[in-house]
Amino acid sequence: MPLSPAEMDHKLDEHFAFEARDDLEGVLATLAPDAEHDVVGWPAGVAHGREGAGAFYETLFADLSDGSIETVRRLYGEDFVVDESLWRGRASGHPFGLDGRGRPLEFRLLHVFQFDGDGAIARENVWIDMAALINQLPQD
Repeated sequence: MPLSPAEMDHKLDEHFAFEARDDLEGVLATLAPDAEHDVVGWPAGVAHGREGAGAFYETLFADLSDGSIETVRRLYGEDFVVDESLWRGRASGHPFGLDGRGRPLEFRLLHVFQFDGDGAIARENVWIDMAALINQLPQD
């Protein structure tokens, strides 16, 4: 039986809360064991399974800190959600190859989440507003 929009919201809010706390185990627990994790433009490409996604999140947690996500809107299908969000926090490391120097950072995200029959995230596809990152983190 497909998840309701309220159930999808609960899953995504849980996923984003784990991200905000840099809780790797929590984030990975929201993913299906064989999940596809695709951050468009990420040099390592599409990751498969929790272990593959974990490598991305370890890097993300080292590069971004004090993060919060504000949901702008969500569009629902039978087994998927398109989520538009705004991320705010600090660029504490080298996010997406840019020297952060602890500077404040804000950028838009577009996620496409697909759920499996058990309600876990089977696919996470992420599009990042790289122009906003580049404009806020100029490199000297």
